[in-house]
Parts: sequence; C-alpha cells; structure tokens
Amino acid sequence: MPRSLKSERQSSSDLECAGRAKRRRRFGLFRMTPQRITWPHAPTHRLSTQGTYIVTAGTYQKAHHFRGRDRVAVLHRGLLSVANRFNWQLEAWSVFSNHYHFVGHSPDTGADNLAQMLSLLHEKTAKWINKVDRSAGREVWHNFWETRLTHKNSYLARLNYVHQNAVKQGLVYLASQYPWWFGGLVRNNSTTRTGEDNLRFQNRQIKST
Repeated sequence: MPRSLKSERQSSSDLECAGRAKRRRRFGLFRMTPQRITWPHAPTHRLSTQGTYIVTAGTYQKAHHFRGRDRVAVLHRGLLSVANRFNWQLEAWSVFSNHYHFVGHSPDTGADNLAQMLSLLHEKTAKWINKVDRSAGREVWHNFWETRLTHKNSYLARLNYVHQNAVKQGLVYLASQYPWWFGGLVRNNSTTRTGEDNLRFQNRQIKST
C-alpha cells in the first residue's frame, strides 16, 4: 500500500478517535448518576411538623373552572368538608373560581395528611366539574403550596392576606360581603361586624409590632 494512502487513513482514524473523545468529554455530564430535580411547579412539601400553615392551590393554567355561584359553592363546601374529615382547623379561607387560600391548624399528630386531604378535594371536584362540562379526563388542578407560620407577624399578615383577597381582586368592597370567605358564615349568622372587627384588630397588631 502506498505510504501516502496509509498515512491518510491513519490521519482520518486519528481524527475520528479525537472526535469521539471530544464528544465523550462534552456529553459526559449526562452519563452521571441521575439526581432528583425539583421542578418549579412541583414544590417540595415538608409537612412532618404540627403547626399553623397558609396553603394555596390553583387550577391548571389558572382556568376559571369554578366560575359562577353554584360552582364555587361546591368547591367551598368541599374544602370545609375535607378539612373537617382530616381534622384541620381552618381559621381563615377564601375560595375563588380558579384558586383558593386558607390558614389552618394541623392535627396534633402533624401536617402529614395535608397532601392526602387536598388530593381528595381535587379528585372529587375535578370529577364533578368535568362531568358538568362534559370534559372527561380534563386536567383541572395544578398543585398546592404551603408555608408553616412560626412568627406572630407572619401569621397576622397571612390572615390579613386571606381576609382581604376578594377585596384586592375587586370582587367586593368589604371582605365580609364575599360569601365564600372566612366571614361568610359569620355574616349569615347575623353578626356582620365580627369579621370586620377581627380584621381591624389584626391590622392594628401588624402596625404595632
């Protein structure tokens, strides 16, 4: 074999080997042992501790599946029902067409059952609303986020946030006018000022601390 041809083949072989080595170095990261990735839309829930939490959950793509009095009333009743079933004491809540918030005290055994409680709520309400809309299999709920409240100021600020949410959204002028809120049941019991008095007290506490 002519030396020039042999040298050309050797050079081509060397280039191919160098190329493979370069690709191994470049993509070697992806052959490492897989590590757990926490996606932004799937928050890590640390719920082994008993305490007071603020919880928020929203529908998939923020769709207003529960728009309308009848629909949001079903979601509202469902939230109160599962909270009672799982021994969560809700202190404040506000329920809307595409999300809800609540401040609640976990059972004495801890908050481990929160995910199970909300999973049941979301499963039941999703099946109900999809049956109403004739949209079997449609994804309704997205996820939930929780924060344990360990300081007085944080606790009062979150209560104020939940209480005033309907006002901030422009749905009502006074929080107690919104039916699917902490003060809705108080208002229906003919003690309309109680919820607003509590709210003013909390605002004074936030300003003074």
